[in-house]
Amino acid sequence: MRQAAGSMPSNPTRSAAFALVTAVLERRRALDEALDALPGSLQPRDRAAAHRIAAAVLRRLGSLDAVLEPYLRREPSPPATQALRIGAAELLLLGTPAHAAVAEAVALAPRPFAGLVNAVLRKVAAEGPAALEGLDAARLDTPIWLWSAWHAAYGPKVRAIAEAHTRPAPLDLSLLPGVAAPEGAEILPNGTARMAPGTRITDIPGFAEGGFWAQDAAASLPARLLAPSVGQRVADLCAAPGGKTAQLVAAGAKVTAVEKDPHRASRLRENLARLKLDAELVVADAIPWAAEHRGAFDAVLLDAPCTATGTIRRHPEVPLLRRPKDVPKLAATQAALIEAAAGLLAPGGRLVVATCSLQPEEGEAHLARTAALGLVPDPVRPEEVPGLEEAITAQGALRTRPDLWADKGGMDGFFISRFRRD
Repeated sequence: MRQAAGSMPSNPTRSAAFALVTAVLERRRALDEALDALPGSLQPRDRAAAHRIAAAVLRRLGSLDAVLEPYLRREPSPPATQALRIGAAELLLLGTPAHAAVAEAVALAPRPFAGLVNAVLRKVAAEGPAALEGLDAARLDTPIWLWSAWHAAYGPKVRAIAEAHTRPAPLDLSLLPGVAAPEGAEILPNGTARMAPGTRITDIPGFAEGGFWAQDAAASLPARLLAPSVGQRVADLCAAPGGKTAQLVAAGAKVTAVEKDPHRASRLRENLARLKLDAELVVADAIPWAAEHRGAFDAVLLDAPCTATGTIRRHPEVPLLRRPKDVPKLAATQAALIEAAAGLLAPGGRLVVATCSLQPEEGEAHLARTAALGLVPDPVRPEEVPGLEEAITAQGALRTRPDLWADKGGMDGFFISRFRRD
């Protein structure tokens, strides 16, 4: 972790937040990856607080920069810029007392810029949260290429989608059968237990005993729509971190979970162990693996790798790291995986394909290719998705968006389609 070069040592939380923001914006690392790279000696409370600060900076980067710009004659060095952004986020978004926010940001800044950071943030502190009034946060905090793509796909709903991304997401939990929801949880129509934003899952009574796991309400839908019968052979492709695998095992299926990345596979194994659930875990590339197991499964769930633009509420770095060229590249990977998944099905078998993306190229566009693979659409029925009837598309697929269930805290954006094999 970088040692601040300002006039006094910074505290562990702010130093960690600085390291996270720098890793994302300057080294283009995912926020969770940067979080894992923080020193193991960092206390859990400091780690969580640092993540909260960094996420606020990344989520509202465009708005924060718009507030800071009038006070800057020229762009300062990257370290000074990150210190300014962290200070502004604490002042305007997180309710940190002005003296603490300014002093800690000054401590983060390189010494030659300490005076600048102090002067600018004192002016921002004088304005207070009113500095954000009048700004079009939805536009400022959304890259132009994403706004244009979403406007083409969703029309006026683009603004509600972008506004949903400016707010932290709640913590959603999937429960094992027979496990009571934690105290204070709201039970959503799909059975998800929703906790307030900022809740740490490890602090919830019963976490160590393994009665529940973190899983956005929308992310729980693919496994629910696959609905395996007890004893059915099910392949879960691209399975990590294991939430869907857990759902399938808990439903009584005999699950083979396939994950290409060894590190993610280890996390999947750890998660299943905490939940006391058993699945066959295969560390392999799903495409060649599928070629060796044609027709071997009654059902297949494919949650394909994608741009993850549907998860921006939980991963605010996504719009800052993704580029337009990523979309067709990942769409091609998804098409290859869908073909591989189709080959795994026994006659009459079912396939559910999901991507946590808002980009139509990674969802709706795949529907036209499935007939050539011997797949017949199996439309989603309204009674299967209570409270989400409006998310069912004309083709019988499911398109969730972050602005749905807005009164309940929203949900991730997914495209989910279901098929059966002739």
